Amino acid sequence: MRGLSKQKIKKILFTTLLATFIFSFCTPAIASSSSDNWTMFHHDLTHTGYAASTAPAISDSLLWNYTTRSPIGASPAIVDGRVYISSDDGIVYCLTALDGSQIWNYTAQGRREAISSTIAVADGYAYFGSYDHKVYCLNALTGDEVWNFTTGNSMGSSPVVANGYVYIGSWDGNVYCFDALTGTKIWNYTTGNYVESSPAVADGRVYVGSVDKNVYCFDALTGDKIWNYTTGKLIQSSPAVVEGRVYIGSEDMNVYCLDASTGAKIWNYTTQGWVDSSPAVANGYVYFGTGDTDKNIYCLDALNGGKIWNYTTQDQVYSSPAIAGGYVYVGGWDGNIYCLDASTGANVWTYTTLGHVSSSPAVSGGCVYVGSWDHNVYVLGIPLTTPTPEPAGIDIWSIVIIALIIFAIIGAVAIVFLRKKST
Repeated sequence: MRGLSKQKIKKILFTTLLATFIFSFCTPAIASSSSDNWTMFHHDLTHTGYAASTAPAISDSLLWNYTTRSPIGASPAIVDGRVYISSDDGIVYCLTALDGSQIWNYTAQGRREAISSTIAVADGYAYFGSYDHKVYCLNALTGDEVWNFTTGNSMGSSPVVANGYVYIGSWDGNVYCFDALTGTKIWNYTTGNYVESSPAVADGRVYVGSVDKNVYCFDALTGDKIWNYTTGKLIQSSPAVVEGRVYIGSEDMNVYCLDASTGAKIWNYTTQGWVDSSPAVANGYVYFGTGDTDKNIYCLDALNGGKIWNYTTQDQVYSSPAIAGGYVYVGGWDGNIYCLDASTGANVWTYTTLGHVSSSPAVSGGCVYVGSWDHNVYVLGIPLTTPTPEPAGIDIWSIVIIALIIFAIIGAVAIVFLRKKST
C-alpha cells in the first residue's frame, strides 16, 4: 500500500469490511438452497416424503403452470432451480422453477409410450423409467441421453440413486440395479408379478413392494433377498424407511409397519379402501391416502399405528403425501390439491385442477409442485421473488456475531498497519 494516503487506506478498509459483512450474511442463505431440493419420488432415498428445511407453501396462489400434451401422473423433482417432470406424452421436461419456461425436453424412444416414472436427479444426471420398457439416464443440464437399458416390460416405478447405483422396478417382475454412470446391469431379482412400487434404500438395503403381494428387502450390493413379508393383496405403494421401520400400504386395505432388519410385523392399520398411496413419515406420524370407497387422508402414530386424525375428500386418494413446515400436501382423484394442518388434519387450502391428481406433490422454496391429468404441472404458493422466512438452521444472531468478529479482526490488523506506517 505504499504511496496511498491514510484516507485512501481507510476507504479500502471500509469497503473490505462492508463486503465481508455482506458475504458473511448472504453465504449461509446461498448454501442452504441445495437443501431445498426435492430430488426424487417422495423426496429422499428412504422415501419419507418429508422436507425438513423447506418453508411451507402457505398459499394456494397459482404462480405458474406448464401444459404438456397428455396427463401427468408422475411427481416433479426440483433441483437447483430446475423442475424435472415426465408426462404421458412420452416426454421429459426440464423447466425453470422461477417461471416455468422450458430449458429442454427429451422424447423417449417409444414416442407414444407414457412416462409415469418420477425423475431422480443425482450427480448431474436424470434417471427415469418408461412404458417403452427402457430405463434412461440423461444429462440433467442439457437433456442429452447418456444411456438406456431395455427391460422386459413397461416401467411405472420411479428410480432411486444411491452410492453410484440405480434401483428400479419393472412390469417384467424384476427389481433392477444398474451402474449409475454406464447403465451396466449389476443385478436383478425376479418377483412373482409386476413391480410398480418404487424402491427405497437405507443402511445398505433395498426395500420395495410387488404386485405378488410381498414386501421385499434385498442386499443393495448383491441383490440377495434378506426377507419378504406377504400381505393379503397386491402392493403398488412404495415403502418409507424410518428409524428401523418400514411403512407401506397394500390393496388389502392395510398400512403395515415392519421391522426393517427382519421383516417382522410391528403393527397394521385397517382402512375401508385400497392403500396405493405411499406413506409419508415425519415427526412420529405416518400420513397416507386411501382408494376404493374410503376416500380419506389419514394420520397415524408411527410407533403403534393409532389413528390421530382423518380428512375425508370427495374421491379416492392415490397421491402420496408430502410433509413440510407442519403441513400435509396431497392430491385427490377429485382433481383437488389439498393442504392440511399436519397436527390436526384441518384444511388450510384447496386448489382445484381440471383433472385427477395422482401425482405426489413436491415442496421446495415455499412452493408446492404437482402434476394433474389435465396435462398441467402446477406451482402454488408465495411468489418466488418475495422474501421468504430464514431457512431452518440459519440463526441471524450467529451471523451477526460472526460478522462482528471478522470486523474486529480486520480492524485490529488495520490499526497495526497504520501505526507502522506512521512510525
